[in-house]
Amino acid sequence: MRIFVNKDIKNLFFSLSAVWAIFLLSAEACVYLLCQSFSLSMFFFALLAAGALWTVCFRYFRRQDGEIDYAVSQINAYLDGNRNARIACDDEGELYRLFHSINSLAAVLNAHASNEIRKKEFLKNAISDISHQLKTPLAALNIYNGLLQDEAEDLPMLKEFAALSEQELDRIETLVQNLLKITKLDAGSIVIEKNNENVADMMRDIELHFAYRARQEQKKIVLSGSDSVFFFCDRDWITEAIDNIVKNALDHTQEGDTIRMEWQTFSSSVQISIKDNGCGIHPEDIHYIFKRFYRSRFSQDKQGIGLGLPLAKAIIEAHDGTIEVESLPGQGTIFTMNFLIPTKL
Repeated sequence: MRIFVNKDIKNLFFSLSAVWAIFLLSAEACVYLLCQSFSLSMFFFALLAAGALWTVCFRYFRRQDGEIDYAVSQINAYLDGNRNARIACDDEGELYRLFHSINSLAAVLNAHASNEIRKKEFLKNAISDISHQLKTPLAALNIYNGLLQDEAEDLPMLKEFAALSEQELDRIETLVQNLLKITKLDAGSIVIEKNNENVADMMRDIELHFAYRARQEQKKIVLSGSDSVFFFCDRDWITEAIDNIVKNALDHTQEGDTIRMEWQTFSSSVQISIKDNGCGIHPEDIHYIFKRFYRSRFSQDKQGIGLGLPLAKAIIEAHDGTIEVESLPGQGTIFTMNFLIPTKL
């Protein structure tokens, strides 16, 4: 019987049986000393009293076990997402005090969750509004800047300033877009639409995206992996994440350096690695590189805005994946992403 799994209850019933046995033996001994015979009627009455006491105790603990079962089922329902699940606690007693405290805790957690949702929704809407408000002046500035470059063909200095202005406008646009994406991911307002994608195809698309920049900077991007590896993911979002990591590698490598994009499959996961032999990450920074807007005092990159890697991490975690980094200053950096294969779970 399940209630006897509890050691304290089992010891209680054992103690009651021992007390009953000692009482019966003592009573029979007294009767024998007085009457020189044993009393069968006393034995049966004592046996009946012991059985009644056992029955009362057993029914009490079984009823309490049923109430605990019900409480556990309500707690599990709450953990499964039913925020209205509560434990009935209309009676008196210590157990019902505990149930009342659990209900109060659930109410507090619901209030905190609602506040967090409201904050995230407010932040998402605020960033979205700001982003949309910035798009119009940015578009206008880009047009004016293009016109200025056209008019500055015979004015080298003005043309140079116009080119620098275009770079800064691109940085602002990237910042706005990344802010919008990362706040939408935080708020859970982006639907991840997963399909079975070929990893090699995705890696080739990413390599093609950076091929021109790599040639201009005299760097090499090397792909390594099987054409038969497939990954259940949202192609656009995963491409966005890996794009940011490859861009980070290009930002921190020198002329002649190599960025390697490798992928492989294991029994229960797909692993994608981005490796470079660049300047590496200082040990002081390794724990903060996924923090938003974090800028290292050792970094030589003056153009970054500190959102690329946090955005990549948010996208990977939205796919139930993990990202890890290994780096040695002066020797390079390895970003490793692992994604579970759902059919192997």
